[in-house]
This record gives sequence, structure tokens and C-alpha cells, in this order.
Amino acid sequence: MATPAPIGHDELDDVVVHLRLSIPASELHGSLCGLLASNGRPGRRSVLSALHLEAGSDSVSEHDQDALDQLARQSEQELADPELGFEPLLPADDRPLPERADALVDWCRGFLSGFGLGGPGAHGRLSDEGREILSDLGAIASSSLDFGSEDEDEDALIEVHEFVRMGAMLLFTECHIPSPSSSGTLH
Repeated sequence: MATPAPIGHDELDDVVVHLRLSIPASELHGSLCGLLASNGRPGRRSVLSALHLEAGSDSVSEHDQDALDQLARQSEQELADPELGFEPLLPADDRPLPERADALVDWCRGFLSGFGLGGPGAHGRLSDEGREILSDLGAIASSSLDFGSEDEDEDALIEVHEFVRMGAMLLFTECHIPSPSSSGTLH
């Protein structure tokens, strides 16, 4: 059986539209990644159920459910990728800068929401650096972005995107490290 093509932002956006979800595609992906990073998993539940989302449509088609299930597997594999291949699902680089910046803010908002669904134990497992990254993601999620010089703004968005990308992988890694034994020490 051939491996299906990775789910991209536009395909996820189509699923969001079909299901009439109340959040944009980037926020949905952020929520899923936050849940996975905090050591939560949909398990046998649907992705929507795990994220406490309800479809506005009458039913979820098999195609949309398959896409969400594939997205969950794809996201977990990417977050755990030792080659650091994870990427937040955001609009393509040819989209207008304000659209991409708003999507990154949405992604961070979703990530925090999903991370919280993983339970209180996840936050307690974080290093000081991990807690600081979570706090920084919160600052990004509550940002209202202003634009000036397009070149400077593009560079700034690239830097913030890279921080978010690496931060998500670090949080995933920290929450998936086995707890130290009671006789061990934390460093």
C-alpha cells in the first residue's frame, strides 16, 4: 500500500470548511500538535473529539475523518523526527504576509489549547526552558501584529516561525522523556 501524500494546509483547510469548524486550519493543526506534544493522544477517539471540537456539519465524511487521522499520525511523526522535519501547517509562502502572520498566531493559540488538553502533568515535566517556550508561545498567541517594512516583517515572521517550530519539537521531546525515578535528580 502506497504511503499517502502528506496533508498540507490547503487540504486541511478544505476539511475545516467541509466540517464547518469554528477554528481555522492552522489553529486546528496547532491544537493537535499541542495535544501530541503534551503526551496526549486521540487514541480510539476521533481527532475532533480529542480536541473537544464539534463539526458544524451534520456528519463527518469518511474522507474528512481519514484526513484528520492521517494528520494526527503525520504530526506525531514529524514532532518526533530526529531530523527536525516538523513544520506548523500554515498558508504557503506566496500568500500575503498578514495572512501568514495571523495563521502563525492562530497556530500558537491552538497549540496552547491542545497542550492544556494533555493534562496538568505535562507542564510539571517541563524544564525552565520548556516553561519559558510555553510562555513565549502564549505571548505570540495573544499578539496583534503591526506591519511596516515588508522585508523586515518577512524576516521577523521567518524568525518567529522558526522559534515556534523548534519550540514545539522541544516541548514534545520534554514531555515524552520518561519521568526520572524518585532516586534520580533533575538537572
